[in-house]
Amino acid sequence: MRSLRARLLLVSALVLVGFFALTGVALDQAFRRSAESTLRERLQGHLYALLAASDLNANNKLELPTELPEPRFNLVGSGLVAEVSDARGTTVWRSRSALGVKFDDVVSPVLGERVYKQAANGQTPARLMLSFTTRWEGSDRQPRLYVFHVAERLDVHAAQIQQFRHSLFVWLAAATLLLLAIQALILRWVMSPLRQLAQNLSEMEAGRAQTLHGRYPAEIQPLADNLNALLESARAHLQRYRDALGNLAHSLKTPLAVLRSSVDAKLPAEELRALVQEQLQRMNEIVEYRLQRAAAAGRTAMVTPLPVAPAVRKILAALDKVYAGKSVRAEIDIAPEVVFHGDEGDLLEVVGNLADNAYKWARSRVQVHAHNEPAGRSGREFTLRVEDDGPGIAPDQVERVRERGVRADASTPGHGLGIAVVQEMTELYGGELVISRSPLGGAAVEVRL
Repeated sequence: MRSLRARLLLVSALVLVGFFALTGVALDQAFRRSAESTLRERLQGHLYALLAASDLNANNKLELPTELPEPRFNLVGSGLVAEVSDARGTTVWRSRSALGVKFDDVVSPVLGERVYKQAANGQTPARLMLSFTTRWEGSDRQPRLYVFHVAERLDVHAAQIQQFRHSLFVWLAAATLLLLAIQALILRWVMSPLRQLAQNLSEMEAGRAQTLHGRYPAEIQPLADNLNALLESARAHLQRYRDALGNLAHSLKTPLAVLRSSVDAKLPAEELRALVQEQLQRMNEIVEYRLQRAAAAGRTAMVTPLPVAPAVRKILAALDKVYAGKSVRAEIDIAPEVVFHGDEGDLLEVVGNLADNAYKWARSRVQVHAHNEPAGRSGREFTLRVEDDGPGIAPDQVERVRERGVRADASTPGHGLGIAVVQEMTELYGGELVISRSPLGGAAVEVRL
């Protein structure tokens, strides 16, 4: 069963059926015991009424009134019968309702004892009989023992129990169906945010929406936010790859056109070979550059935290060799626990470009700082700051150096891509790039992600 709603309904149905079944059995047993107790108490009341109406006459014989207070004793076939016998078992009195009723296997309890017995024969329905032995003293002072028997048919009692049982289980079944219907409605209401989420995903798949919209419960909203972040990251990556392929194709048009025109012009072999080598070198440079840019992958949804200090030390060690003639002293202020949540290539790209610029312009000192901040305090979790003691960047040049191909000093060799690459990378991570003046005297470039 793949449906979560169906599973919940099945579990709810099993729980409700089990609960109401146990409840029904418990209530049935309780009602049956209560009915039996009521029947016994009723027989006992009839017995006490007979005892109160009984007395010895002038001949010291037990005598009861012709009409008893309980009308059922006076009605034949009423189901309530009574009989009185003496110590020898001889019947001395029977109620009018006992006409045609046989008292088989009657018991004679000891004096003062009440005995209940269920009796039946082949001709009459089962009865519950109460027997009680009492003693009377007549005018002759002689004690006389009498056994009172009061019995009532059990078919009426059983019918009452059966009627209660039928009504009970009908109501319990109706309650079960009603609660299942209510549970189904509740589940439909509870599951509606998931259906909305699935519908929104279908709309995104069909191209009718770009993000998961709508209000979700607190338990689902983080999932929707994470999905939006993941989809946005994937969309940004796809767009970057498309842009990189477009840029690569556009950049290769010129070398290919030169090669095609050279072939068509039928140049001498040596000249053609030199031209081909030149254009192939150019194409190789273009491909390497575009591959480098395509490798810049922004923040992904699920990455392993990357220690920052080892990556910075690796880059600075390489730059020390490149700029060995300048004798630049690099200072690193990064705690071992500082981490970057992203791709290692992205971190190396950012640090490499910023450090390379710092080494290029520094007179003798370069400082690299990095630290983590708690998420939500400033909106940024990672900060990287690179400073140098060079000439710095003029305030009117701060915005221009962010653009591709723009250099702060045209006399200095370079392509004007370092800051621009860092700017693009920072935007992909949803961060910001801040350029200011360093206390060392040069530029201070800070990346906040």
